[in-house]
Amino acid sequence: MKYDFDEMIDRRGSGSYKWDGRDRKDILPLWVADMDFRACGPILNALRKRVEHGIFGYTKVQDEYYQAIINWFGRRHGWKIEKDRIIYTSGVVPAISAIIKALTCPGDKVLIQAPVYNCFYSSIRNNGCTFAANPLIYGDAAESGTPVMKRYTIDFEDLEEKASDPAVKLMLLCNPHNPAGRVWTVEELSRIGEICLRNNVIVVADEIHCELVLGGHEYTPFASISEEFSRNCVTCVSPSKAFNIAGLQIANIVTETPEIREKIDRAININEVCDVNPFGVAALVAAYNEGEEWLEQLLGYIQGNWQYMKDFCAERLPGFPLTELEGTYLAWMDCRHLGMDSERLEEDLIEKTGLWLNAGSMYGTEGEGFMRWNLACPRARLADALHRFEDYTLKQTHTKK
Repeated sequence: MKYDFDEMIDRRGSGSYKWDGRDRKDILPLWVADMDFRACGPILNALRKRVEHGIFGYTKVQDEYYQAIINWFGRRHGWKIEKDRIIYTSGVVPAISAIIKALTCPGDKVLIQAPVYNCFYSSIRNNGCTFAANPLIYGDAAESGTPVMKRYTIDFEDLEEKASDPAVKLMLLCNPHNPAGRVWTVEELSRIGEICLRNNVIVVADEIHCELVLGGHEYTPFASISEEFSRNCVTCVSPSKAFNIAGLQIANIVTETPEIREKIDRAININEVCDVNPFGVAALVAAYNEGEEWLEQLLGYIQGNWQYMKDFCAERLPGFPLTELEGTYLAWMDCRHLGMDSERLEEDLIEKTGLWLNAGSMYGTEGEGFMRWNLACPRARLADALHRFEDYTLKQTHTKK
């Protein structure tokens, strides 16, 4: 079956956080990380069937739920997961908060690789901890025919130094990385794992974007690399990003070590995120059992959107380097050429063009001067956004003159 990702679906008035956040008809939001594509047929059918049942009481997760997860990760990623290693919850962010609560004490430090997903900061802060940043290195990537692309790499010397601090108890690993767009290689993950083992730092792997990997790259579950790594890590996964079902609020925590699992299970209950809704459960089972064909077509479409953006920027926005997108559907653009801070640029773009992007400073001071673009939309919508941005930059240049 051929899916139509070019369909322009009007999301205004649907209670969309992304589309209904501003009371303006000309808003074009490419910020919040959800997609402007309808969920795949098997998910919609599963939800219709659940609605037709007509009773929506408290949910007890059945064996088919666990089997869907086990089969998916085993088949697609070669990662063997045992049923009793899985803890379900309402989302990856609640999961991360509960894990930090379970495995740290107030005043402890948590390692992050900045710029990084903004909720890492709030989850750390909300549990009375502080973060220790291992800033990623921003540099040139190999030339790829369009502009010279940028690419982030890991500063392993700094990572070793930060991990050696006895106050550091956890490392939040974003794999694939949001917003840097990296899909970490086995070699990079292995070096991270070895450093954390040497320094008694538990790795918490946020792998929510694991299915969103573009051509030529391969996602490796951190826990699948070795038994030692598996015993020293906690993994958070969800179908929410890849299958566009974030509003159904379903996610899973996977960890090998019983003592760690018991602590996390207690924290999940303390934080009261131990219950899930029946629609999330039904959608996960349908996605993992029947959604693979849709996902493969989606990835091809996002790859096409990324190529379109690269070509457009090479020809018409050469002063705004892009970071090579290996995974996620979130492009990262260097806008320092404009000489204004990210938050001001975000608001100025909204005010003057209606285009809504994410300010890079959301992801730490290392993101200042950058903007994050959501490419998971029909290509016509992306083209509109890029033209609005180009018009804005031309006016800015004219004003400066």
